[in-house]
Amino acid sequence: MKVVITQSANELGNKAAGYAAALIRDVIEEKGSANIILATGTSQFETLNALVEARDIDWSKVTMFHLDEYIGLPLSHPASFRKYLQERFLARVSALKAVYLINGEGDIAQEVKHLSAIIGAHPIDVALVGIGENGHLAFNDPPADFENETPYLVVNLDEPCRKQQMGEGWFSTLEEVPLQAISMSVRQIMKSGHIICSVPDARKALAIKNSLTREVSNLYPASILQQHPDCTFYLDKSSASLLSDQVLA
Repeated sequence: MKVVITQSANELGNKAAGYAAALIRDVIEEKGSANIILATGTSQFETLNALVEARDIDWSKVTMFHLDEYIGLPLSHPASFRKYLQERFLARVSALKAVYLINGEGDIAQEVKHLSAIIGAHPIDVALVGIGENGHLAFNDPPADFENETPYLVVNLDEPCRKQQMGEGWFSTLEEVPLQAISMSVRQIMKSGHIICSVPDARKALAIKNSLTREVSNLYPASILQQHPDCTFYLDKSSASLLSDQVLA
């Protein structure tokens, strides 16, 4: 596990995206194609913005999966993660080899089965993720399921998670925030060859401290990243404000 501290969210995004771009280019050169995971939410604004500006990535050789999506939320809703990725990423890069967005409408069981089968045939090379204020990884809220091998799961969203979504302006009231989502499982995320975790903002400082300094526990879902062989955390000075010098050494 590596921790990179930056002075601002913008610098964080540039550095995280630069590393992600280098990894994607290297994987394409080595294997001929790359499979990636993209996260959404405010924590990913700067990283994705910088990634679409990266040069010399042959996106036609990249297959993209995404982490999670609300159940029952239409594509037209401002909080839709499909909408987020279409507008902030897919519309700004050349056509990818394949794109697998999560559809949280319709037959949910069939969607979970369908996506799980596809990602099972596409080992992930590079995963871009974030951490929630409650320490969740994707929408795996505490206590997260660390044992389930199914790639995608239906999960219940706890109140702190739902309050975060409202607080970030995606919803006007708590009642509007869906109670469930389809989320990539912790086990599936941990199978990624490289993980880049972008986490700006003082709101995430306690979650970062818990994730990096506590023993691995499903009460602090992102703490599992301590066990990944190639995970890099990109923080700004605000999100890193509760870390000790020993952690940063």
